[in-house]
Amino acid sequence: MTFKLGLTGSIGMGKSTTARLFEEAECAVWDADAAVHRLYDTGGAAVLPMETLFPDAISDGAVDRAALRTIIARDPEALKQIEAIVHPLVREDRAQFAAMTDADILVFDIPLLFETGSETEMDAVVCVTVSPEEQEKRVLDRGTMTPEQFHAIRDKQMPNDEKCARSDYVIVTDTLEHARAQVHNVLEQIRKRMTHA
Repeated sequence: MTFKLGLTGSIGMGKSTTARLFEEAECAVWDADAAVHRLYDTGGAAVLPMETLFPDAISDGAVDRAALRTIIARDPEALKQIEAIVHPLVREDRAQFAAMTDADILVFDIPLLFETGSETEMDAVVCVTVSPEEQEKRVLDRGTMTPEQFHAIRDKQMPNDEKCARSDYVIVTDTLEHARAQVHNVLEQIRKRMTHA
């Protein structure tokens, strides 16, 4: 029996670090962002359909994410068209991963898990969280965006409280040790569920 665990959390909450902790604990981890990168890369499954709709978004045989952002900023409808291409391909990539792995617990690292309705395909969901102050500090410390850009992204995402309330497990990522202990606790609970299933 394989258990599918959805891993989600808003920007700067420590999701990537938590995904690595699950990997350390011998879970197989699938990363939605990495899947999109594969689909957008040269020869990726999204390149041709994207080129048909948005020829300006293709550079050297790959999808140029910066060009896509410009297109979306110009035309709000473009995002829906892009999602209609990408979401089914991402789902397909996820299904292939699930079919090819033999780990007992599969962790699906999906930032927009609830927003895309993917929680219905999971056996349980874990959400990572920290205080809003720590979240903002982490994102701004990366030096890749302004406070305004961060707030714009955060405001588009489902509120953190709602994500936590809708999840089966919540992991507070205030320290690495605390997060690791919670990951092990979640896995212990899941394995107990699996043996009693």
